[in-house]
Amino acid sequence: MKKSTIIIFFMLAMLKTQAQDYFISFTGSGATTEVNTVKVDNLTSGATVTLNGGDILHLIAAVGIVSLDIADGALQIYPNPMTEQSMLTFISPESGNAVISLVDLSGKTIYQTNALLSTGRNSFRVSGMSWGMYFVKVTGKNYTCSIKLISQSNLQNQAVIEYVSSKNNTPDSPLKSVAATIDMPYTNGDQLLYKGISGIYSTVVPDVPTSSKTITFKFAACTDADNNNYSIVEIATQTWMAENLNVGVKINGVLNQTNNGIMEKYCYNDDITNCNLYGGLYMWNEMMLYVTTPGAKGICPNGWHIPTDAEWTLLGSNLGGNTVAGGKMKSTGTIEAGTGLWHTPNTGATNESGYSAFPGGYRASAGNFNALGDTDNWWSSSLNNPLNAQYRWISNAYGYLNSFGCDIYFGFSVRCVKN
Repeated sequence: MKKSTIIIFFMLAMLKTQAQDYFISFTGSGATTEVNTVKVDNLTSGATVTLNGGDILHLIAAVGIVSLDIADGALQIYPNPMTEQSMLTFISPESGNAVISLVDLSGKTIYQTNALLSTGRNSFRVSGMSWGMYFVKVTGKNYTCSIKLISQSNLQNQAVIEYVSSKNNTPDSPLKSVAATIDMPYTNGDQLLYKGISGIYSTVVPDVPTSSKTITFKFAACTDADNNNYSIVEIATQTWMAENLNVGVKINGVLNQTNNGIMEKYCYNDDITNCNLYGGLYMWNEMMLYVTTPGAKGICPNGWHIPTDAEWTLLGSNLGGNTVAGGKMKSTGTIEAGTGLWHTPNTGATNESGYSAFPGGYRASAGNFNALGDTDNWWSSSLNNPLNAQYRWISNAYGYLNSFGCDIYFGFSVRCVKN
């Protein structure tokens, strides 16, 4: 066989392997069959898209341009830094003419174009820029916004901004009222995370699609005593909270939580923002509401309980064993790369379980908080002795799910498991 023929066969095989044309639809079961919205995160590429529950997700071959979730009124550019081209996407609060400009650091406008924009999301392709830092500016009749763009290209082409598409997703009504097919770049093997929302219900489903399918969100109530609602995820035979518990009244870290009839929590460094992001931290007795029964409800929502050591062990086993389970539970990305909450290296993190662990650190002693960005630690309801209980621990440095005993006066995170 000639060499050229071999190359053609190889290229055809690669195209067949990499070309996708999958259609993903969504439905609900359990507490409700209705799906209001679905957020889809491609954990491998970083792409994000939000759909109506009745929309169809169309996974297509990635060609180097990735769509990102757009905040109302904001510009986003991806990739940034760019090499050859990037996608500029932004929400226009009104229809009408707008001026899109590329400005270098000296203030010189190197390219400018007029565009008739629709209200909602508008996308443009930016290319042809030589190496350097620029600002992209969009100016409409009643608004203006800008964003920094770094080019790492050595090309000396003429800078160009080209119209790509518009989508009528207004800030006041960010999702369409009519079912549609929404495209999303995808390469075989990419890890996706679907989050289906229906009223107070929220369920996470991890997936690596290899064909068209329907994703079913199994909805169940997970509402704490403060009426906070939590996302949930099914992992093999268990259903877990997909975020840390954040119930109770914040108290200062120098104080011990006490049996006073009030649910109390610590926030890392006594900052309520950290509770909102990572969840609260709890001493063992406070979490258990001052009982010692393994599997007690404690401060969990109705229908949920504090996991026993055996239930934690089962989780690790369901995820392939403790040597790899931690990586499958950790949210992806790093603080240093601007893509996550973990410090580097965030070893082994894939979040293929959908557990979505964030590194909330812990409270070691009176007013002493440690390891934010480095670890997350969760109590079990199993005592080793009256002053020591079993817990689980994951780290940015390893892919392990570690099991240890600890003084019950430490403040750890809490994940509940469904009855």
